[in-house]
Amino acid sequence: MKILRIIGLSFIISPLFISEAHAQRLTVENAIVECGRTGFEQPITATFELKNKGRKRLVIESVKPDCGCTAVEYPKEVGAGDKFKITMTYDARQLGHFHKMAAVKSNGSKTPVYLTMKGIVIPEMVDYRGNYPLTMGELLLDKNELEFDDVNKGDAPMQEIHIFNNGSQTMQPNVMHLPPYLSATVVPEKLAPNRGATITVTLHSDKLRDYGLTQTSVYLAKHLGDKVKQENAIGVSTILLPDLKDFQSINKDQAPQLQMSATDVDFTDFGGKAKKTATVSLQNVGMTVLKISSLQLFTEGLKVTLGKSELEPGQSTNLKITGIAEDLAKVRTRPRILMITNDPDHAKIVVNIRLK
Repeated sequence: MKILRIIGLSFIISPLFISEAHAQRLTVENAIVECGRTGFEQPITATFELKNKGRKRLVIESVKPDCGCTAVEYPKEVGAGDKFKITMTYDARQLGHFHKMAAVKSNGSKTPVYLTMKGIVIPEMVDYRGNYPLTMGELLLDKNELEFDDVNKGDAPMQEIHIFNNGSQTMQPNVMHLPPYLSATVVPEKLAPNRGATITVTLHSDKLRDYGLTQTSVYLAKHLGDKVKQENAIGVSTILLPDLKDFQSINKDQAPQLQMSATDVDFTDFGGKAKKTATVSLQNVGMTVLKISSLQLFTEGLKVTLGKSELEPGQSTNLKITGIAEDLAKVRTRPRILMITNDPDHAKIVVNIRLK
């Protein structure tokens, strides 16, 4: 009898275990999007970030808005583990506050997943798109990437981001997750509706550890205590040049000298292929050993290999650059490759990747 009971119990549990292991899971990062203000008959769009956390392909059966005033766009199928977007666009043909919903039906959840966009339609709306082309919910920005190029140790350069409150409530914007070498101030500290502010980001280069490229992301929040959201990320890249003291003792007549076949690589046409490879030749035409101490990428979508990092006088090597079409189509910043060398005249070399 004990044996029969064990077998019977196993028979009951196994299907449940298998079902759970292969269950689909549809998740949404933020089911409610505050769109802020828009003008009468100036359509406004909300973008929702979702993910298929299941192990099977997700099939979206329908995304039904609660009225004909809202249009939706969505993919029909999503691969296992993939992220995707659903957009809702309200036609803004009625003045006042709006609260629009859409029900997402799929094989990823037993009940519909509801998405909501909220905002207000006002009689007249100044078009700020020229000055603030980027949106983070109700916040408009003029940029979401900061680049500190050609920084020497000890420098403290500053850059500004201009923001605008397109919502209906006062905000207290702040920059979160700042590394030790960055600081930020917001003026004014409180941002009333329909008003702008300036974020000043300062780089403290003496706190950078390594020469060459350093990259990080900071996050813009509307209020103190807000959670970090990936869609609110601001990319920050810094190029710290080698210390000029390292070259003071080098006689230029006896120094290494880098000569390259190109510093611009054309990846505008992949010819329908997923990948494309280009080769740049490097030669030391100087009198002493050329050392390439750093080789770094600014963006994803590129792979590089360097034949040699040290070249005797007269020696050559190749830099092979492979671009991945799908990944490069998604990058927000200019794709580039950075090299740091001991050539006094070419301490920093940037290879630019042309995409357009």
